[in-house]
Amino acid sequence: MTIMAAFADALPGVSPGVYGPEDFRAISEIAYREAGIVLPEGKAMLVYSRIAPLVRNSGCATFGSYVMRIREDAVERSKTICALTTNHTFFYRESHHFDHFRDTVRPLLIRKLEQGGKVRMWSAGCSSGEETWSLAMTLLGPDRKAGLALARHDIRILASDIATHALTKAMAARYRSEDLKPVPDALRKAWTASDGDAAEIAPELRALVRFRTLNLLGDWPMQGRFDVIFCRNVMIYFDNPTKERLVARFAGMLGTEGTLYVGHSERVTGPALDHLVPMGPTVYRRRAAA
Repeated sequence: MTIMAAFADALPGVSPGVYGPEDFRAISEIAYREAGIVLPEGKAMLVYSRIAPLVRNSGCATFGSYVMRIREDAVERSKTICALTTNHTFFYRESHHFDHFRDTVRPLLIRKLEQGGKVRMWSAGCSSGEETWSLAMTLLGPDRKAGLALARHDIRILASDIATHALTKAMAARYRSEDLKPVPDALRKAWTASDGDAAEIAPELRALVRFRTLNLLGDWPMQGRFDVIFCRNVMIYFDNPTKERLVARFAGMLGTEGTLYVGHSERVTGPALDHLVPMGPTVYRRRAAA
């Protein structure tokens, strides 16, 4: 069977004249170059389903002409990358990370704040915000009065993602009430307000967070170091060399004994191991200076 025939069998009803293996390869190369996203051959239908609406909206008759467009048009290319990102997430995902943060890291951060220091945290690949708000709630804690006092200290949380549509939802800070069920009751009562079937994140929590569009493989404008970095279930879409470069950059952005949390199927390998010490399942701390 020819490559074209196999491709046609994999995408029934899709004319090869509209979308063919050369289009898939071209889009895959662009996705990898721009955002590190690896698209194996089995993702041909996924690429078609996500990019087809952009092709139609652009007025292009074929994927081939659309590929020519995105090679020249940075704005349209950004839309393509956003469409190819996966933004599945939920509140308190991998709850053992928040338990570790609450029990091990939070007391250190509170002590730092009480001594006049500042706390900086980064939710890298924050998607639609559920991770960011889970982290912020856990930091302020279940006692609203104590949490409000804590929030008056110098705390900033950076939440970044490459997908602008996901950031729009994150910044709205409004979710279905049922989406917040994984959050411990005390935290949910302290830092969210119900509105019918919806729930909103408290304004005091929202004031701590700055949302930014950021490509993790591009330049990072941040100047300071972070006490905590969450980057979970983002690197599963990268190949190993890209993962190792990214984690090494994260290690360099951590402050003294700062903590990095990665996804349950992700591991730190490569040069970053010279700077990070495992502290638990998918939790790493920057080594103290010798």
